[in-house]
Amino acid sequence: MTSLTEATPALAPTSRARFLLAVVALATGGFAIGTTEFVTMGLLPQIADGVAVSIPEAGHLISAYALGVVVGAPTIAALGARMPRRALLIWLMLAYGVLNLLSAAISHYGLLAFVRFLDGLPHGAYFGVSALIASSMVSPERRGRALALVMMGIPVANVVGVPAATLLGQALGWRAAYVAVGLVSVLTVVLILLFVPSTPGDTEATGRRELAALRRPQLWYAVVAGAIGFGGMFALVSYIAPLTTDVGGLGESAVAVFLLVLGVGMVVGNTVAGPLIDWSIETSLRGASVGLALALALYYVLAPTGWWALVAAFSVTVIGSVLALGFMARLMDAAGQAQTLGAAMSHASLNMGNALGAWLGGLVIAAGYGLRAPLVVGVALAVAGLGVLVLAHRAHLLDD
Repeated sequence: MTSLTEATPALAPTSRARFLLAVVALATGGFAIGTTEFVTMGLLPQIADGVAVSIPEAGHLISAYALGVVVGAPTIAALGARMPRRALLIWLMLAYGVLNLLSAAISHYGLLAFVRFLDGLPHGAYFGVSALIASSMVSPERRGRALALVMMGIPVANVVGVPAATLLGQALGWRAAYVAVGLVSVLTVVLILLFVPSTPGDTEATGRRELAALRRPQLWYAVVAGAIGFGGMFALVSYIAPLTTDVGGLGESAVAVFLLVLGVGMVVGNTVAGPLIDWSIETSLRGASVGLALALALYYVLAPTGWWALVAAFSVTVIGSVLALGFMARLMDAAGQAQTLGAAMSHASLNMGNALGAWLGGLVIAAGYGLRAPLVVGVALAVAGLGVLVLAHRAHLLDD
């Protein structure tokens, strides 16, 4: 299997200061994306009221966004592989900002769902291209750490952006949260222009070559394992608001606290994930799959206890972040020479998990099994994801 670092030529030697400034610029885009993706979950009751639908129906807005990521990742990867990478990032973030501002102006549920789908299209490609740029600026043995730094925008969004946007949405209406994300997207464009080095695209890439990577069995094993296993985390996160208030018996303001703790867990998980992935992708993924199932089961037990559930919430996102980074590295390696596709498909896979967890969680709630039922779904998904990882490993041994 060809690794990404073998397939990606390094840029000219980069000073630490320039690398860190570039990472800050790239992570700011991740901050914008993470805020808008997760704040929908924190404001789910308000959005449901605003567009006159039930909470399970509003949960489908999360799935619509995630499906946009799934569609956009391979499509933009195939079409944009030859394009200069910095320019591609700028166009993706401009589109992201405009679509978030448009989301704030819509009152019709069906139209909002469509715009949320469109808003998901740039997501995977943005993180994929950012990962390629960051990886090319460091030595191969530090790839995991570079990926962790680029991805830090999402955890920081959950510590700062999501709780702040949730409180903003509760105070001024849910539309204000999307407006704020649009403004951060504009800031990201400025920072990319200032600090991200001009990076050429792959002049030998063609849409056919990029899409040919889809014939690789290990790529699909990684996609399916990521979609199923990571879906376990989103079975919880998608319904954190009603779990906190209706099950935990806490006030509406407690939702922001739970979102903050989820974000802190992501920061911690992202910090430890880099060295773990550099050590062993396979062992990290298997261990995190088991850990996620146990953490979700713990949340099921603690959910009615109110604030004690914070312990489980923290554990879920620490472990989930290791899974996310591990699947990203696995997919980047599995894609071989199709660098842009592999990097983008990692977020398509994880957002399939986003859509799957939110959808299945909504189904069991709507079926009358209660607001804790998505946690049982999450445990099942984490275990199923581990099963796919085991199958992938056996298939790889047979190929060798």
